[in-house]
Amino acid sequence: MNPADEIVAIVDDQNRVVGSAPRWDMRRNRLPHRSTYILVFNSRGDLCVQKRTVTKDVFPGYYDIAAGGVVLAGETYEAGARRELAEEVGIRDVPLAHQFVFHYADDYTQVWGSVFSCVYDGELVLQEEEVESAAFMPMGEILSHAEHAPYTPDGLYVLRRYLGSNPTAKRPTA
Repeated sequence: MNPADEIVAIVDDQNRVVGSAPRWDMRRNRLPHRSTYILVFNSRGDLCVQKRTVTKDVFPGYYDIAAGGVVLAGETYEAGARRELAEEVGIRDVPLAHQFVFHYADDYTQVWGSVFSCVYDGELVLQEEEVESAAFMPMGEILSHAEHAPYTPDGLYVLRRYLGSNPTAKRPTA
């Protein structure tokens, strides 16, 4: 199936599912929807940063601090997180820790996001249609890089909120 034709869960301003729509319609009409964000750490505490392909429907070519994506109609946040983690970076069967739920809106999107984290030291298998490259980076390096490189704004929001609630996650650049 073409990703633009995926059927996405549509929600109201209280994050209650009120319907569904094709992804292309959700994007075109900026419909409020659900999305997952998975912070993938290695055992050293470095965070996986992805470079999105230039063909992505939102923020093409940007860096992203999370794996994840839209929650499909009939899918839970956790099921969506597991599906996206497997599709984007080839990670399966790892424990997910739920972090928080948030609302984010800008000129391009209106999303209720659920943030998870996991620890993974294996090989990443990138989905070539969505992920150009990925690398584990120390937190300080990510924050410095984000000052001059394009990062997804919702991803940066997630990272800042995560760091605010987990101060020990702040690691200096090695």
